[in-house]
Amino acid sequence: MTPQTEAELAEIIAGANGPLHITGGGTRPIGRTEGASLSTSGMSGITLYEPGALTIVAKAGTPLAEIEAELAKENQRLAFEPMDHRGLLGTTGESTIGGVVAANVSGPRRISVGACRDFVLGVRFVDGAGTIIKNGGRVMKNVTGYDLVKLMCGSYGTLGVLTEVSLKVLPDVETTGCVLLHGLDDTTAIRALSAALGSPFEVTGAAHLPKGIGGDPVTMIRIEGFEKSVTYRADKLRELLKTFGEATIQLGDTNDGYSTQKGWAWVRDVSGFTDQDGDVWRISTKPSEAAALAARLGAKAVQYDWGGGLIWALMPEGTDLRAKLGAFDGHATLIRGAADTPTFQPEPAPLAAITAGLREKFDPRGILNPGMMT
Repeated sequence: MTPQTEAELAEIIAGANGPLHITGGGTRPIGRTEGASLSTSGMSGITLYEPGALTIVAKAGTPLAEIEAELAKENQRLAFEPMDHRGLLGTTGESTIGGVVAANVSGPRRISVGACRDFVLGVRFVDGAGTIIKNGGRVMKNVTGYDLVKLMCGSYGTLGVLTEVSLKVLPDVETTGCVLLHGLDDTTAIRALSAALGSPFEVTGAAHLPKGIGGDPVTMIRIEGFEKSVTYRADKLRELLKTFGEATIQLGDTNDGYSTQKGWAWVRDVSGFTDQDGDVWRISTKPSEAAALAARLGAKAVQYDWGGGLIWALMPEGTDLRAKLGAFDGHATLIRGAADTPTFQPEPAPLAAITAGLREKFDPRGILNPGMMT
């Protein structure tokens, strides 16, 4: 089922007599799903774009690429840098803005500007009873009462089906630079990333790849802005990090064909795990504990982002990573792997009770992506 309008979607949900599997562009099939397929891809199009107000409004099925192309005409961007899961998950199609918001998809720049949910100003959605609900608006600082906008971000369609989203956008940058450290072990690399993030030089990306594009360990620190500012800050960072090893600076494209933008897209999309056999886990933890945690995994490969706060792990197929780790300060999400393993970290009893109460209110029949987050 692919409704073309919000009213048609509401009618379908109200009349449903069984579970519905909610999808956008089909590029991110994460979690256990069941029921008849219901796609939002038919509700597409940018309904409002005001570059001067840094605001864009689009229907949920609008391809992400269409939004990014429109923003690029005005030298603007989605600052939260949404990840493209297609390579990692082996999917095709077009990612939609509704899917991005529903999964709260955020990239390496989250450490500096925040997540997708921090840029969503308003939403329209249809709940499990078929009721059309609007919350938030088209300008900043507009929320009164319950902030359903934040609730919908990361709910994976279990509370309602998004039909329209309003987003804050930011100007694009003139220059992107990267300070690179080579050959560091994981513990030292994360210490270097922490030093960079604690500096006044406005780092917008902090990643460590034990096996980088060239095969050797590389620690990457991104700086963005006007060219003179980027050059100055990169040089200061290189001086700050000299105790960790000799650092190099790369601005934009280099003579050897390296592209700073492509390098960070490689980090964002976890391209090192593409076409590699095994389960893929996404682990959130304290940066100070990341290296020790990763050492306990027995992983085929790992990648660190967000200064070490995010670990991507490629594990042998069928590995119960949560049982292997035991209790730790953080949570683990199965992005690609066995269907019988819970996708999301089990919630503590008090939080699980709140979650169940919310779902009961928004989807009393339990028909929207049932089992997705349990």
